[in-house]
Amino acid sequence: MDKNTCKTKQLLGCMATLAASVLFGFSFLFTKETVDRVSALTLLSWRFVTALIVMSTLWLLGIIKLSFRGKRLKTVLAMAIVQPVVYFIGESIGMKLTTASESGTIIAVVPIVTLIFSSIFLKEKPLRHQVAGIALSIAGVMCIALMKGFSASLNVVGYIMLFAAVTADAAYAILSRKASEFSSFEKTYIMAAMGAAVFTAGALIEHGANGTIMEYIALPFTDMQFLTAVLYLALGCQTVAFILHNYGISVIGANRSSSFAGITTLTSVLSGVIILGESFSVLQGIATLLILIGAYEANRLPRGAVAIEPEPGKR
Repeated sequence: MDKNTCKTKQLLGCMATLAASVLFGFSFLFTKETVDRVSALTLLSWRFVTALIVMSTLWLLGIIKLSFRGKRLKTVLAMAIVQPVVYFIGESIGMKLTTASESGTIIAVVPIVTLIFSSIFLKEKPLRHQVAGIALSIAGVMCIALMKGFSASLNVVGYIMLFAAVTADAAYAILSRKASEFSSFEKTYIMAAMGAAVFTAGALIEHGANGTIMEYIALPFTDMQFLTAVLYLALGCQTVAFILHNYGISVIGANRSSSFAGITTLTSVLSGVIILGESFSVLQGIATLLILIGAYEANRLPRGAVAIEPEPGKR
């Protein structure tokens, strides 16, 4: 592969990861009011079922190809267990048991854990400026999380669940990188299937116990706001964003892809300011600059260098 081709591929990987981060960030607008009216299991169930139906339709129409024959499923199944299953369970319970500032601060350390995991399991050693860039982005995210003042819940179970989510998200990046024989669509499809199976089972148990099975089934057809949220989360996040994210990880690696995590937080804040009319302070402006500078620095290549990260197992 020549130098120009490598540069183009690296640029595409960065653009894909950036686009995925922005799409993840907009999910805030679609879940903010929905989760106050329905349970997390209900929303997650419909999110993954809808994503699975859409991707299966694309496959049946021949638009997208799936091929699992002869491939080792162990790694990709482990990936689908940690993300979405372990991550969403940990995040949902952890955020419920802790304060917003605590959960935001803990989730912000995902890039650090990813960096540690990639160094250990993938032998991908980050450059100094990449570490500095990730640190700047994390500082920006923490500033935003602490903007409204820090309050402590001192809930040990909540902390454990949040750290479980952080670990799961970092493990997902490593496992996605290792599952290099699967395409981005194949990885995303298996993630959707796993999420649909686990969260729908949970939703059915929950609604069965409450005697609200029919309401659960009819919800997307009777509640337009819920349907809108489900469609965005299923198509924008679970399908498009994760395909882009899995592609980005395969091209630029776990470390550099994790440096874009702050863009998701930044998108959430800016969408709230622009669309919902929320306030935007000078401190938020400073945090925004930290996130942007950090993401750039973490992905900046030394002059004349081309980052070609070998696939795991091929070093």
